[in-house]
Amino acid sequence: MAGHADSERDKDSGRDRDGERDKDGAGAVDRKPPRKGTVEKRRAITSGARTVFGREGYTRASIDAIAAEAGASTRTIYNHFGDKEGLFRAVLLESAESVTAATEALFERHLRKVRDVEEDLLDFAREWVGQSEAHPGHFSVVRQIIPEGRRLPADVLEEWQRIGPQASQDALARWLLELGRQGLLAVDETNARKAARHLALMVGGGVTAESYFGALPLAEAEVEEIVRDGVGIFLRLYGVDAAGGPAGAGA
Repeated sequence: MAGHADSERDKDSGRDRDGERDKDGAGAVDRKPPRKGTVEKRRAITSGARTVFGREGYTRASIDAIAAEAGASTRTIYNHFGDKEGLFRAVLLESAESVTAATEALFERHLRKVRDVEEDLLDFAREWVGQSEAHPGHFSVVRQIIPEGRRLPADVLEEWQRIGPQASQDALARWLLELGRQGLLAVDETNARKAARHLALMVGGGVTAESYFGALPLAEAEVEEIVRDGVGIFLRLYGVDAAGGPAGAGA
């Protein structure tokens, strides 16, 4: 890859650093805050890379293909990200942060004020399982992690787990614990994380498995059935009856 990068640097010498060499004439790098054009170029590169990584996977994706998708030179990509691993790291982690923030906002929107536990959980779950459609680029990259896991940088995957799936599950556990404190669920400090994992598996996991991680979209009726079954099972485990005890206590 180093030889290819050098050749691209020679070929693109006239348009190095987003045109700074041509504009300034001196060829020196001006260490100023990123200009608007630089930020937009970086965004175009990560967007193009997300498309290519999602389509081709990490191993098969090439910097040339990403450059073509992004409308940037390969030299510009190397200048911004160093190499393909650095680019993949930026794409996956930045995207994960964005999706986690959107997911936490979804939790707050639905779980801050719960009046009817079953109906409110159903409304929440319906929107929650639509995350893959709301963020298709991110989840297309995530789908590639499964077949390529052993060939991906381990530290990148660990960081993705921490700021992505684990952060979302921790946030869900906090909301379920709050519902437990309100007497709406049989959830406390001892089982909040387990409850969050069970809800994620029974609702989100069901849709994920049936759709092969979003590769085969499900009919609305199929999604609704999975959501209703998942919420129903969750409430049999963690719901409370009219007397305030666990719903499944007498089962």
